[in-house]
Amino acid sequence: MTHRFPRTTALLLAAALVVPGLSMAQDKPTIGVVEFKNETSAGWWGSSVGWELSGMLSNELASTKKFRVVERNKLQSVMEEQNLGMSGRVTSGTGAQIGKLTGAQYLVMGTVTAYEENTAGSGGGLSFKGISVGGNKSEAYIAVDIRVVDSTSGEIAYSRTIEGRSKGGGLRLGLSRGGFGGSLANQKKTPAGKAIRGALVLISDYLECEMVKRDSCIRKFEKAEEKRRQSNRDTLDLDG
Repeated sequence: MTHRFPRTTALLLAAALVVPGLSMAQDKPTIGVVEFKNETSAGWWGSSVGWELSGMLSNELASTKKFRVVERNKLQSVMEEQNLGMSGRVTSGTGAQIGKLTGAQYLVMGTVTAYEENTAGSGGGLSFKGISVGGNKSEAYIAVDIRVVDSTSGEIAYSRTIEGRSKGGGLRLGLSRGGFGGSLANQKKTPAGKAIRGALVLISDYLECEMVKRDSCIRKFEKAEEKRRQSNRDTLDLDG
């Protein structure tokens, strides 16, 4: 028996053969960004900042058009219902439950593990985390540990430490796609705000690279990780 496909279907099948990956164009990862956690003494951190950073990263990821992003409000209500808002712990069982309730295949979790900010006087200079500070410039550094958890298995699928830096009056990484609001609104033009923006842009780029592109772009992040680890080793040597 001879089967005839509708003209539109036949064209799509032909295009998929000519352009690799076209048939998977609609298969975007569905992700949810949970509340960020903080392990630093950063003065700008407040009770609502964790979810504000979650919303900002969600906006960054949605703007790439490479992901389906679960609405922050939906994810927040589920997390609070599961009593995970304060613990920040997502085990295999709870991760699967959150994934089922929100439709998220992956849960993105961020923890701010380092934050430093300094202002140098005109007569001297300071240095922290490899950043030289001189004149009357203010500079800031932030490190965020990112974990991407498979909500089905509860296993960590991807992880990386992402760093953001502000230098002088400019943003090192370009403009963020999202804006500041809530408790962070007054940090928009501060060194802290610029470092946060830089980190969020890089986190978005990393997730797109690791989860969607899956090509040589990952080498850039591997090099940054190698540099970060070497810097930490050097610091340990100095402390010793």
